[in-house]
Amino acid sequence: MSVLLHLSDTHFGTEQPAVVEALRHLARTQRPERAILSGDVTQRARRGQFAAARRFVDSLPMPTLAIPGNHDIPLFNLAGRLLRPYAGFRRAFGQALECEWSAPGWLVIGINTTRWWRHKHGEVSRAQVARVAERLRRADPDQLRIVATHQPLLAIRESDRRNLLRGHAEAATAWAQAGADLLLGGHIHLPYIRPLRTRYSTLEREAWVVQAGTAVSHRVRGAVPNSVNLLRREGTAACVVERWDFDRAVGEFVCVQRESLPIHR
Repeated sequence: MSVLLHLSDTHFGTEQPAVVEALRHLARTQRPERAILSGDVTQRARRGQFAAARRFVDSLPMPTLAIPGNHDIPLFNLAGRLLRPYAGFRRAFGQALECEWSAPGWLVIGINTTRWWRHKHGEVSRAQVARVAERLRRADPDQLRIVATHQPLLAIRESDRRNLLRGHAEAATAWAQAGADLLLGGHIHLPYIRPLRTRYSTLEREAWVVQAGTAVSHRVRGAVPNSVNLLRREGTAACVVERWDFDRAVGEFVCVQRESLPIHR
């Protein structure tokens, strides 16, 4: 069974060594084909934090697809934020701020939703929406189609609505109609799975919003532990999403939720 690892909000600079090692162990035992890191790689976009993130990624047994989050742009270095906002991210992960991976059974598209002039909130442009939709329409019929952003496309708590991606309604509906199956995100350190039609009831086909918690940072949200997702293909008609939380009692990530999501073509 083909597997991907979805992690987010590592916030290197605030990482917990025991959790980092536990995540390495999970990756070694589950052997995913790729990891998808959906932003906030670092806490303050500092050189040492990006270097630590790069060492972690290099220690994993599979390649990683990464997109920046709002924390990956300098906050206090105003000259850097204005003139070279992505210098650290590019030094660690290459020049591209967006990514794509196409393989038998999978299409993953990662979108840069950060903007240097926004401190926290993200946005997606009409050009990005159109480009991603066009690529989704060209996907192979047997590919499970994934779009990853940093900020979420759907909120389950009223307090998180202010954290939604600017342009989320246009993006979510356009990408779902173009064939997206899973819409991955992070940013709010709250893991959940929801059908997109809970918010957009007129959609002609279903897509699923899959959020990840913070993977290794001590900046957890309330009682929500460090958390990542494993995505497993289940034939051509379903994708199994497993939520794995860090259990301090055993010092490992353990599977706490397993949901089979029907895929509509």
